[in-house]
Amino acid sequence: MRLLVFAYHDVGYVCLRHLIEQAEEVIAVVTHADSPNESIWWRSVVDLARDHGIETATPDDVNTSEFVERVRAWRPELAFSFYFRQLISADLLAVPPLGCFNLHGSLLPKYAGRVPVNWVLVHGETETGVTLHEMTERPDAGAIVAQRRVPIAFTDTAKTLFDKVTVSAEALLAETWPLLKHGTAPRIPQDFTQRSYFGSRRPADGLLNWGWPALRLYNLVRAITHPYPGAFTYCAGRKLFVWQCWPLAATTTAAPGTIVESHTDGLLVATGEGVLLIRAAQFAGEIELTGGALDEHSHLKLGAQFTEE
Repeated sequence: MRLLVFAYHDVGYVCLRHLIEQAEEVIAVVTHADSPNESIWWRSVVDLARDHGIETATPDDVNTSEFVERVRAWRPELAFSFYFRQLISADLLAVPPLGCFNLHGSLLPKYAGRVPVNWVLVHGETETGVTLHEMTERPDAGAIVAQRRVPIAFTDTAKTLFDKVTVSAEALLAETWPLLKHGTAPRIPQDFTQRSYFGSRRPADGLLNWGWPALRLYNLVRAITHPYPGAFTYCAGRKLFVWQCWPLAATTTAAPGTIVESHTDGLLVATGEGVLLIRAAQFAGEIELTGGALDEHSHLKLGAQFTEE
């Protein structure tokens, strides 16, 4: 079967690798050129494809008439999308006669849309997963072929959770591709009354609001810590990134955002509910500090106040 693969990021890499290892006929791979403004920490789909002699394309827009014609010339029978970042138009979806299938990083219909791994942590979920579904013009809305659940540990960060999702994505493809190949895969309509949809996150969305409970602050920090842009606050007019923290149920009468104690594990900061222990932080343009070294910085002393600007 002639397969066209739209892929990017680690999920795209492992799923493409699986199809190659199964000796499937991948006729072309459509991916993205890495942005110079983005920190690239994932494996290269384009390098993997080229290493195996597979034709690649990195169009700015896959939906132009010119590129649709190029896809038609490839004569794909079925297409996959693995963490590809562009929406695919109806004209393009109509090319493969056996359909187009997307692997999404959540348990649809929940957390449809962008960056689901980050959003599930922001909202403190204890479970997520991966879903293989038919592609339609509406994003993440087609019938479900199969799903695989992924537990979320309280200590998970976006990176550790993404690693789990990547492993599960490859396992789900391994389970379902034989069914798709032989035309026996199920099609389960989504229950849109249960649908939730989230857009992309911007670096500015990492601003910490110290009036929030410590648990909410912790969830935001772990959702966008390394290798993501990071949660941040301000101290004495300087931007401070918070890379690692822990919520505590302790009480304090101090105003939210106030450093109330320091010790070898880091800084204790008052919040709207509970106290947040900051274990690792970094002023913009300076080195990252951890544990007791945080207290050595001239701005991070007892009584110092974190603000939103």
